[in-house]
Amino acid sequence: MSGGFRGTGLVKHYRRGAESVAALAGVDLAVAAGEFVALVGPSGSGKSTLLALLCGWETADAGQLTYAGDLAGRRPDALGWPELALVPQALGLVADLSLADNVLLPARLRGTLADDGPRAAALLAGFGLDHLADRYPHQASLGEQQRVAVARALLLRPAVLLADEPTAHQDRGHADRLLDAVRAAADDGAAVLVATHDEIAWSRADRVLSMRDGLVTAGAPV
Repeated sequence: MSGGFRGTGLVKHYRRGAESVAALAGVDLAVAAGEFVALVGPSGSGKSTLLALLCGWETADAGQLTYAGDLAGRRPDALGWPELALVPQALGLVADLSLADNVLLPARLRGTLADDGPRAAALLAGFGLDHLADRYPHQASLGEQQRVAVARALLLRPAVLLADEPTAHQDRGHADRLLDAVRAAADDGAAVLVATHDEIAWSRADRVLSMRDGLVTAGAPV
């Protein structure tokens, strides 16, 4: 499956009492299949809102979002794990599933547990989680939970990968492993957008976009 996506003039407002706050003020961006793009900027600049809109959790007040290739004509909220995968800041692990079963959840939903089990095991091992596979999320550290969320997103080799601060709770060694896997996903053809404050992530990306005050521009922030 191939794809990529483009947003044109994306606008999103939120109500704060009587005030209307522009979280996105006319965002234009495009990420091609096989490209790893880092999105950087201060907290509150709109990065998480943009990712929520791109994955279908939010709907733009104005503008157009389109997916390319095999995903053309599809709505983001209708795309499955093999097509679009998200690593949210909140992680979203299922509390009553083991760490291994959280990684395998997309395969269970697709009905391919037998086929995807070996890849899940490899991801767990690669992220240093294989000895924790039978534990539950509450028995794991926040960093371990975050690595599970990244492994879950990568399991079915999605056409589009969106990740919100995926190395925020990692030491340097574990962050490098995660970024190697994200880089590999792009090299395999995924369109990858990572919102991050991690300068090492910027160095792995093909391009860096800067976000401030709900707008996206090219280049890393000064």
